[in-house]
Amino acid sequence: MTFTKPRQLVAAGLVAAVVVYAATQAMYGDLPPLPALAGATLLLIALVDVALALNMRPRVKRRPGTEPVDSLTAARAVALAKASSMAGAIMGGAWIGLLAYLLPMLGKVAAARSDSVGGVVGLVSAAALVAAGLWLEHSLRNPDEPEEPDDDEY
Repeated sequence: MTFTKPRQLVAAGLVAAVVVYAATQAMYGDLPPLPALAGATLLLIALVDVALALNMRPRVKRRPGTEPVDSLTAARAVALAKASSMAGAIMGGAWIGLLAYLLPMLGKVAAARSDSVGGVVGLVSAAALVAAGLWLEHSLRNPDEPEEPDDDEY
């Protein structure tokens, strides 16, 4: 398993932004109002990732007084970290696509103003999830292995 590369996250976010922008453009009038805290659930997942990183980092680094991490537990945590950063990137792209549609309409449509608040909350939460996922993944790096070279391979 390789570490998450920024270009993978950017590509996923861009695809999501384009798809959501097109879908919003096609059917915004048919959608119900967006709750202000619609994207806040991503922030809860980010908090779980942060708590897990705080717990696992000293154990992976084999600090005195800590119990070593079981390899299966570490593998599951890495999978969660990779999934979190990718989900955050996709949802961040989705919120960007929605906001790209709504921002030009802020002065004209009242619904766009209220939906923009939910979009901003969702975008901030998605960014927090990406950061937490990447930090958890970094926290789980084996201290005995050399750093991965930066190459252009997928």
